[in-house]
Amino acid sequence: MVDAEETRDWHTLTTRATAEALRLDPATGLASPEVADRLRQYGENRLAEAKPRPAWLKFADQFANFLVIVLLFAAALAWAIGEFEDAIVILVVVVLNATLGFYQEHRAERTLAALKEMLAAHARVRRDGRLGEVEATDLVPGDVVLLEAGDRVPADGRLISVHNLEVEEAALTGESQTVGKRTDALDDPDLPLGDRVNLLYMNTVVTRGRAEMIVVATGMQTEMGRLAGMIASGNDDQTPLQRQLDTLGKKLAAIAGVVVTVIFVLDSLRGNPWTEAAMSAVALAVAAIPEGLAAVVTVTLAIGMRRMAQNRAILKKLSAVETLGCTTVICSDKTGTLTLNQMTARAGWFAGSRFSVQGEGYRPEGGITVDESRVLAPLLLPMALCCDSQVCEGELVGDPTEGALWVLAQKGGIEPPAEQAASPRIAEIPFDSRHKFMATFHRVEGGIAMFVKGAPDVLVARSSRWLDERGEPAPLDAAARARLAAENEHLAGQALRVLAVARRLISEDEFDATGDLWKWADGWTFLGLAGLMDPPRPEAAEAIERCARAGIRVKMITGDHKATAAAIGHELGLRGGVVSGAELDAMSDEELAARADALTVFARVSPAHKVRIVKALKATGHIVAMTGDGVNDAPALKAADIGVAMGITGTAVTREAATMVLTDDNFATIVRAVEEGRVIFDNIIKFVRFQLSTNIGAILTVLAATLTGLPSPFTAIQLLWINIIMDGPPAMTLGVEPPRAGIMNAPPRPQDAHILTPARLGRLSLYGATMMVGTLWLFHSTLQEHGQEHGQEHALTMAFTTFVLFQFFNLFNARSEYGSAFNPLFLRNVRLWLALGGVLALQVVVVHWPPAQEIFTTTHLGAIDWATCALVASSVLFLDEARKLLVRIRARFA
Repeated sequence: MVDAEETRDWHTLTTRATAEALRLDPATGLASPEVADRLRQYGENRLAEAKPRPAWLKFADQFANFLVIVLLFAAALAWAIGEFEDAIVILVVVVLNATLGFYQEHRAERTLAALKEMLAAHARVRRDGRLGEVEATDLVPGDVVLLEAGDRVPADGRLISVHNLEVEEAALTGESQTVGKRTDALDDPDLPLGDRVNLLYMNTVVTRGRAEMIVVATGMQTEMGRLAGMIASGNDDQTPLQRQLDTLGKKLAAIAGVVVTVIFVLDSLRGNPWTEAAMSAVALAVAAIPEGLAAVVTVTLAIGMRRMAQNRAILKKLSAVETLGCTTVICSDKTGTLTLNQMTARAGWFAGSRFSVQGEGYRPEGGITVDESRVLAPLLLPMALCCDSQVCEGELVGDPTEGALWVLAQKGGIEPPAEQAASPRIAEIPFDSRHKFMATFHRVEGGIAMFVKGAPDVLVARSSRWLDERGEPAPLDAAARARLAAENEHLAGQALRVLAVARRLISEDEFDATGDLWKWADGWTFLGLAGLMDPPRPEAAEAIERCARAGIRVKMITGDHKATAAAIGHELGLRGGVVSGAELDAMSDEELAARADALTVFARVSPAHKVRIVKALKATGHIVAMTGDGVNDAPALKAADIGVAMGITGTAVTREAATMVLTDDNFATIVRAVEEGRVIFDNIIKFVRFQLSTNIGAILTVLAATLTGLPSPFTAIQLLWINIIMDGPPAMTLGVEPPRAGIMNAPPRPQDAHILTPARLGRLSLYGATMMVGTLWLFHSTLQEHGQEHGQEHALTMAFTTFVLFQFFNLFNARSEYGSAFNPLFLRNVRLWLALGGVLALQVVVVHWPPAQEIFTTTHLGAIDWATCALVASSVLFLDEARKLLVRIRARFA
């Protein structure tokens, strides 16, 4: 058996030593029996995934809520004393809520599972002396894998043969530029991953050329697998909303416990049977515990989750969208998130003149701004012909740099496919990082044209002429060379990647396509320069500006060089300090935490740096969202309050670590998610105000009735019915309200902000007291009118109906805390009126349908009774309208 782990420093071995270490002949590959043995030894080439949590445990998790536990206790008590109907109704409500929460989270997981297809599904290998295709999961150390442009690397491997090979490694290193690869052994065993140019890594992408590699690591032994292991031990904390609701529920339960004890003691002292006292306790528990709170919060989050999925963001947990709503910092990866991840020509220089380029990405829309007297064809033709890549309908096949030059030629009126057909390539000098240029030879009218592109300094050194201001060839003297150097510096100073092009015309009689092509590698005519960059997404700058207005800081974290990162940050509107990974290494954790707010761009960072940045921000009280797409982002996503992964370019490891996955890889989608989170929290506060005023009113009503010696004005099942019908559809209309004006012009709410402030509690207590007085007055007067013995059922029905109608009118108060309820937008809320209409219809059924009368202990009410109930109940609305009017008048004259 071979042990691939005996040697870690594969980049320091020669190709022969690598093959010997893995005991294979690269010309024939592994034999099938050996493959089977190694597959048993190393296992399948896949990353370890957490064992799926059984469905029954996920369902059981829905009951791990304090309020739900109290309700279950109330149901058990009701069952124990023989009130089976009450117990069954309570249990039905609890189970329905759990089922809803389970279904929503399960549905999110199924949606996310569709994104786990990013790794290479197949690989071309040489085994038993033959080429074939196998499942990527079946690769083993020692397999010889063949790759070409467009392939995703299926495992880590040592290169043994390359032809013009370049690889995009942004998923692993964060570096947006492609990396040229070669086969030479390297001396330094401690080279960083990005500099090990003779190795390929799982899930990186070949952008150009072709290669053969020997697999040296598979599955969790790959670099990607090692990073996956870094995120396995993270803990999932409660979100701010969960902590708030948990605290609120416990406070309500504590209050209810005190009141229940008082009522139980009073009933016992009066000589009432203990079963009656216990049933009063159940009724009050039902009144005090906001059992609808969990259900409506779940539904509100689920609706927000569905809206976000429609807007290209998939939430793995319902509570994640709320966490975004209180986010104070977004740490964003640059490549593909803030930028297009599509190299684009932005500027250039030709024949003595500078020009700029409009349009972004791999589509030819836009143009070139240049002096009309300049004809750019001599500059653009080499870009179309000296090219191994192509762009078709906005999709790149090959190298991003060549894709940018292809599109630049199109913007200048040249169609590369037509030119390539008219002037076919007959020979080439492939690009190599040692000579830093690529040259192709084409048969044209008048001879053989040699077109060259590469590093400006190399092309200037090998050129003898240039095109002057008239566009005519002229000697490339010292003054001209100095001018070209200055133009190169000008473009590089804008953080652009600068490429140069040149040409040489060769007599057909002198040229031999099979001979020594290097004899033509000088004496060129220098044509011009092109400055390229991965441009910011057009919508990203606007999204960052919205964040600034909303009090949210944006930090750009990238593997790019400091100058490039600073330029992109400036173009995006990020204002603040720029720091490199090396500078971060020189800072202590305390110093980083002190400076974190002032820094906006972090360049040349490693995975460990990203985690440090997130932890430093959290240490200063920030709620941090971390976005990213590469494996190198995964540990930081796990460390953040909420991790946001890219669904298109993101790796499986990143998506596993994240809480939310974007299907469009767009930073603007994150900002929309932040707004959605704020809207949801705002709407949940509306619901909480409505729910708690109902609970306070019920507690005060039952307590006051006991203290004054009146019978309980409600049965337990009536109280539960009030909570079900009013905290169901009507309350849900509060949960789906559109955003209020200016919601993204306010700073994030503090992490410790309370849902139930003293002022808000005072208003809710006022609502509750109004409900108590109105309900008990009507209950008492009805008892006196019809007599204690014969009128109790009628009085119960009047009190029950009045309390339901109190909630009808109180819903208007809950929707607008400071402004009048009577505004045009509110009156046009069709969903609200449909819900309220449904509540009235259900209450009529409960009051007048005989089977329902048996269950709810109700009796028929006349038209005058209904009018009386409505008149008394409307007092809660008009009293609050008077209060808000006084507040507005006082503010006007303040």
